[in-house]
Amino acid sequence: MLTNKKKAKKKIILETALVFLIAISPFLYKAYDYLPYDSNGDTTIFGLTIGNHGFPSTQTFLWFLTSKIVPLYLLIFWFLTSRDWWYHIIIIPVAMYGFQLFEVFYEDDVYIDTDNIWWLIPICMITIPFVYFIRIKLYDKHVHGIDLEAIEAELEELKNKGFDSNDDIDNEKKSNEPLKDEIPTISEDINSKLSTGNLESIFKSFQDRLQNWLHIKT
Repeated sequence: MLTNKKKAKKKIILETALVFLIAISPFLYKAYDYLPYDSNGDTTIFGLTIGNHGFPSTQTFLWFLTSKIVPLYLLIFWFLTSRDWWYHIIIIPVAMYGFQLFEVFYEDDVYIDTDNIWWLIPICMITIPFVYFIRIKLYDKHVHGIDLEAIEAELEELKNKGFDSNDDIDNEKKSNEPLKDEIPTISEDINSKLSTGNLESIFKSFQDRLQNWLHIKT
């Protein structure tokens, strides 16, 4: 009982923190406008001095960071809390913002937001087919009424009961065979009379009669 209360307490604290960060996201986005800047244009946040990092000014650099960080953590929250079937597709914009931040801090390019779009291709190649496959399964289940998992479970249950699908095939073949009591057609009658076995029997009977008539013994 105490364990459940602790889990509930942690969950409430965590969700409160998420709600707080979402609520202040517009203010975090515009925080660069309200920071104090020194004569060199630099600013200090929690004892950390931040320069322009190649941007025209430190304010421009911080604007770029907030325009990437705020949407990034909002998307991460969305991905972690979403219960929609397509939530995996959120990985793509998350990766996009992540690569853009990576390019700023770890790349020496003069221009930013250029080549990082190509880094998304492997992620798109994995995520998009995966989400589309889920979409097909849901569409078949809820629109066409085809539940592949239920069908597989039913087949497995029948197999466990000793059912063999080959029995159905044999029964189907037997059902397609003509009944012995059915009246044969003219073509079937002719084929039967002129079959190799019947012709051989007729020829042997004629040979026996001829030998008896000529009194020839074999």
